[in-house]
Amino acid sequence: MTVVQRSDARVLQAVARYATAGLEGADAAEVIRWAADSFAGRVVSTQAMANTSMSHLISTIAPEIPIVFLDTGYHFPETLATRDDLAARTNLNLITITPVQTVAEQDAQYGKDLWARDPDLCCQLRKVRPMEEALVGYEAWITGLRISSATSREEVPVVQFDEKRGVLKISPMLHWSDEDLLRYTLENDVPVNPLMYDGYPSIGCGPCTARVAPGADPRSGRWAGQDKIECGLHT
Repeated sequence: MTVVQRSDARVLQAVARYATAGLEGADAAEVIRWAADSFAGRVVSTQAMANTSMSHLISTIAPEIPIVFLDTGYHFPETLATRDDLAARTNLNLITITPVQTVAEQDAQYGKDLWARDPDLCCQLRKVRPMEEALVGYEAWITGLRISSATSREEVPVVQFDEKRGVLKISPMLHWSDEDLLRYTLENDVPVNPLMYDGYPSIGCGPCTARVAPGADPRSGRWAGQDKIECGLHT
C-alpha cells in the first residue's frame, strides 16, 4: 500500500473522499490496518476508558499506534483504574495528557464548578484544547465513535477530514451495534469501566455524568438537564 506523504489540507480532503469509497464495507480491523500503513508514524488514537475495544483492536493489529487518554481532572476513579488496567494488559504506548490548568487553578481563575455554570467553556478548557494540542504533528486520528451510541453521529463517515484540527478523523467501529461491541468485549476479555454495568452506558467527567434510566437514551446521562449533547471534540 502506498504511504501517504506529509500532506496539506487539500491532500487530506482528497484522501478522505477516496478512502470513504475504498473502505466501503471494510471491517474495523481493515480500517485500522489502512490507517497504520498509510500514515506510519503520523496516526494516533484516543481512548475514553469506558469500553476499550478500540484500543484492544489496535494492540492486535498496529500496536505502534500511540493511544492518548485525556485526564480532565474530573474523572471517576473507575475510569482511571480502567486506564491502568488497559496499560497493564497490553503492549500499547498509552499516553496520558492533562489540561494546562489543574482543577484548582481553573477554579481560581473562573470560579468553582465552572462545569455547572458554563459547561461548554469547561469542556473547551479541559477537553478540546488539550486534545487539539495532542494532535499537533499527526495527520490521522482514530476514534471510537459509533453511530449506535449517539444518533447525532448518523451522518458521520468512517473517514472524514476534520477542518478544525487539520487531520483525518477515522472511526473504524462506526457501524458497530451495541451487540457487536458486547460480542467483541466478551470474546476478547476487553477491559471495561465497571460503571458501564452500573447504569452508566456513556461515561464522561464525574460531575457531568449521571446514571441512565433503563431503556432511556444512553447519552441522556451526559450533561443531564442541559442543552448539551457533545463535549466539542466531535463537532
